[in-house]
Amino acid sequence: MEQQISILIVDDVGTVRSFLHQTLMHLGIDNVKEASTAKQCITACEERHFDIVFLDIELPDGNGKELIAELAEINPDINVVMVSAHSTVDNVKDAIERGAKGFVVKPFSPKKIAAMLKKFYPKLELA
Repeated sequence: MEQQISILIVDDVGTVRSFLHQTLMHLGIDNVKEASTAKQCITACEERHFDIVFLDIELPDGNGKELIAELAEINPDINVVMVSAHSTVDNVKDAIERGAKGFVVKPFSPKKIAAMLKKFYPKLELA
């Protein structure tokens, strides 16, 4: 069964984007787009509705945590999941306080990504 969830992956590191993209495809989600900058992320979200955005905190042209509010303005229903190698308690708390719905630490496992999707969509049937 095809999943009707659309996901945007925002990370400036190509290998991270492709690993996450592959992971989502293996889970049966094929409606996935990628962006490598804050600007691309905003543009993508203005052009279409994404259910989930996996958002890196450190982007070449901005801070992912500062993007959360902008994304919520564009789409109030968006689920922003911060992705960072820096999982300090402060970092996580700050992201959540700014409106992030989840936090994934790099390097992440496919299991962790599946758990995050299930958190938002409990009825989701993952491959």
